Amino acid sequence: MFVPRNEQNHTVSRSAMDAEGKSFTHELWDWTKSILVALLVVILFHQFGFNLSTVRGNSMQPTLQEGEWLFVNKAITYVKAPRRGEVVILKEPEEQLVANHPFLVKRVVAIAGDEVEGRDGLLYVNGIVVEEPYTDTPILDGDFGPMLVGQGHVFVMGDNRHAAASADSRRFGAVPTSHIQGRAEYVLWPFSMATKL
Repeated sequence: MFVPRNEQNHTVSRSAMDAEGKSFTHELWDWTKSILVALLVVILFHQFGFNLSTVRGNSMQPTLQEGEWLFVNKAITYVKAPRRGEVVILKEPEEQLVANHPFLVKRVVAIAGDEVEGRDGLLYVNGIVVEEPYTDTPILDGDFGPMLVGQGHVFVMGDNRHAAASADSRRFGAVPTSHIQGRAEYVLWPFSMATKL
């Protein structure tokens, strides 16, 4: 059958347009899938992997200063129990909650089964004085304890041992390990203060 030239062109053009439309739709879907997968990875990484946290307040001086950025390892909480000496980010207990500071940065000083006590300016765990090179003063808030840390809990303190400088387990008791959001691994910012914790 004979098709006039202008109809041939019209038929070819329509096929080309259909193919181009399908190609564009296919490419758009590929891009959408890629973006969705990337967003999912970022969300999962942030939720269960690592994130950054900013220091607020002075309860961890001299170790940490106001405004420093911390690299926080969240994944570690799923594979390892917290250990004495680790610096952790934790949810503030509800009875202590301050609207602008729902998270705290503190040091784990005692774990489940430990007996912890502050006496004469020194920290004792299981009757033994703890060497604390990260502090710059004895405990000036007075004696506390002895307290036995229950299963699934940790006892946390700020490194700042000046009077009334840190709201910690001396005030609100041992905290559930489920409150721990991650372990602070490094100070990342400012670069002049960058260090491993």
